[in-house]
Amino acid sequence: MPLEEETIGMLVTGLFIVLGIVVVAIILYWLKNKSKSWGYLWTFIHLLIFMAAIFIALDAFRTDYTHPMASEENSLRLGIAGVVWSISMLCFVIAIYFFSKTEKSN
Repeated sequence: MPLEEETIGMLVTGLFIVLGIVVVAIILYWLKNKSKSWGYLWTFIHLLIFMAAIFIALDAFRTDYTHPMASEENSLRLGIAGVVWSISMLCFVIAIYFFSKTEKSN
């Protein structure tokens, strides 16, 4: 898709910065609160898969739009990104489940 020259680079840089901060925050919270380890693990997995979905979708923007099959390739990439995103959302729901579980006291 035609975009300004540095748009993708700025978008990727911004995503790395924001997602990097989020990953560091999750790791720090995980270290402080070990009783909800499964929730943090699933949140971390969600973020990794979500990042993959974003980069698959961004790849559609990098495709040479003059290519004869560009529309089909972009549709496929966006479809795959959607499936990967839905898997990441499933991981997120699993994380919420583990965070919402109450601990049994002795």
